[in-house]
Amino acid sequence: QVQLVESGGGLVQPGGSLRLSCVASGFTFSRSAISWFRRAPGKERELVAAITNTGGSANYADSMKCRFTISRDNAKNTVYLQMNTLKPEDTAVYYCNAKVYGLVYWGQGTQVTVSS
Repeated sequence: QVQLVESGGGLVQPGGSLRLSCVASGFTFSRSAISWFRRAPGKERELVAAITNTGGSANYADSMKCRFTISRDNAKNTVYLQMNTLKPEDTAVYYCNAKVYGLVYWGQGTQVTVSS
């Protein structure tokens, strides 16, 4: 059974940092690209960042390119999202996503709140 479990969210002040983790199980992790999405209150879900199966390449939404870094550790079946210089508009539920044999799987999400 494919599972994606996010963690690391919380309340942080503007300008602060958080590192999110997504632990995967139930499939061959090293064969799958993984993405982070987010859904802010009242807004549609949007792509944050994505990383290839080897970690050799990543892409980012323009507004996050200089502040967020996606990485992965295939030995730990884990993808990370390092978020720096957080802004109130980064407040959202963050989800990781994997496509396995043509099916898309989502984690349950982790809440990130940026507020003073």
